[in-house]
Amino acid sequence: MATAVAVLRAEGLEKLTMRRLAQELDTGPASLYVYVRNTAELHAAVLDELLGTVGPAPAEGSWRRRLEQVLTAYTAMLMEHPGLARSALTARPSGPHYLNLIETLLGLLDEGGVAPDRAAWGVDLLLQHATATAAEHSAHDGSATDRAEWDALAHALHSASDRTHPHIAALAGPLLSGAPEDRLSWGFQTLINGIERTSVPE
Repeated sequence: MATAVAVLRAEGLEKLTMRRLAQELDTGPASLYVYVRNTAELHAAVLDELLGTVGPAPAEGSWRRRLEQVLTAYTAMLMEHPGLARSALTARPSGPHYLNLIETLLGLLDEGGVAPDRAAWGVDLLLQHATATAAEHSAHDGSATDRAEWDALAHALHSASDRTHPHIAALAGPLLSGAPEDRLSWGFQTLINGIERTSVPE
């Protein structure tokens, strides 16, 4: 799997195919099917391998703070690999590092006294937010086109009429405010608070 990760880092997820990996390993693609069934499974295995870099929860701090730190580390890992971030939205990893991540998140929620059923559903919600944030970040590359799109959005919001769109006109500034890391942190805190207080359906 180390070779697959190396191809990912050097060439991007789009180039990480069964054929490309076989070429790197100097073998035929058919020989890889003993280990993974298809490219989607290969990408899921690479994701699991990189989850091993997220690390355990920090030893110091409140359970909330440590939970947020683990989720932030997961998001940062995905942001380093744009294609993988988008793939992770639909991937279903099931390897040991993914299980370790889930166990860590459940353990921290349990430490905070979150009801088990809320924690079980909450982990999925927290990882969805982290993954979607990383995928969204990967779509913005700082190019001229990207900046032009941002400028167009900002202009549209700030130009909104207070007669037809009074709420947008009043909140145009806040809608675009905040550093990305602050918005990510706020999102995690909001979700954690909701998970702690919201019952799951019976």
